[in-house]
Amino acid sequence: MTTTSVEPVAKPLDLPDLRRRVDAVLYRFLQTKAAAAAARNLPGQAAQVLAEFFTTGGMRLRPVLCVLGWQAASGALPPKPVVRVAAAVEMFHACYVIHDDLIARSHTRRGHATVHRTLARQYEAGRPGPLAERLGTACALLIGDLALSWSDELLHTAGLTGRQLAAVLPFMDAMRAEVIHGRYLDVTAAGAPTADLERAMAIIRFKTATYTVERPLRLGAVLGGAREALLRELSAYAIPLGEAFQLRDDLLGVFGDPKVTGKSHVEDLRDGRHTMLVALALRDASPRHAAILRRQIGNPRLTAAEAAQVRDILTVTGARAQVEEMIAERRARVLRLLSSARCIRPVAQPALRRLADTATRRTS
Repeated sequence: MTTTSVEPVAKPLDLPDLRRRVDAVLYRFLQTKAAAAAARNLPGQAAQVLAEFFTTGGMRLRPVLCVLGWQAASGALPPKPVVRVAAAVEMFHACYVIHDDLIARSHTRRGHATVHRTLARQYEAGRPGPLAERLGTACALLIGDLALSWSDELLHTAGLTGRQLAAVLPFMDAMRAEVIHGRYLDVTAAGAPTADLERAMAIIRFKTATYTVERPLRLGAVLGGAREALLRELSAYAIPLGEAFQLRDDLLGVFGDPKVTGKSHVEDLRDGRHTMLVALALRDASPRHAAILRRQIGNPRLTAAEAAQVRDILTVTGARAQVEEMIAERRARVLRLLSSARCIRPVAQPALRRLADTATRRTS
């Protein structure tokens, strides 16, 4: 099946329905993989674990943006191949999240146990605790690798034309490389908090702005036949929105309610992540407060009381308020771009506007 004959339809996307369509593609694909594994006497746990992972929630922001990129270029509702490409993007995100939780040694994600912790619990019967932990880690790593491979398979079996596939592959490759480079910057900066605002912003741009917003949007737009002027306009929308999205994430990681966010609000501090929030606080803190921040951020034994003290300093230095201002400024810039857009199809603009609001005002 190809997408070249689709005529523009002036009908906005039903975003909840689109998320259901993406999930349906993922579940059918994983059912097929589980059946194929059973037929060949191979372990079917990977497909089952991934299916359960997708049921734990998630915004499906990247596949939604991929399809919105398609509509921004074509004006049309998405045919099946475009939805399948969007599902390939989400399958890669599963790989990234599973591996990211291993790197961060996170115990929860979206209010549920992370994949490696879930697997470790399954292997606890009859095995010493450390062995069960190693097995959980090893199996989660392998399942993440499978998700990466299956992302490729979803893309290559989507039913794209040869021209579409050739156009899309560089965007998919760049998206994967950029997020890994961004996480590499994040990892190597951890545990040594500084006032380096430039590095904090570089981490945000590579780890989130391009990966979460810009690349999915542009990927979908290329499928829809976008020209360079539209791609530039989408980037002008995507980069500030992606930055605001990560800035909000950094605030939630420290100040969010774990019952709402589904993850700890101490882990980021214990990991010593180099965020804009921390960099601003260190830049503006008094010597006494700066010494406390350097001592406590990155302390793996940070207590709840010590974390509360760090939050107080992040607030009194004005860092928290400054990050909120950065988010608001970027949201306003995105909305101004949409108001003056010349290339983004009008039918796609309401959904892009709603996403800009929900992604930057979210509480989880």
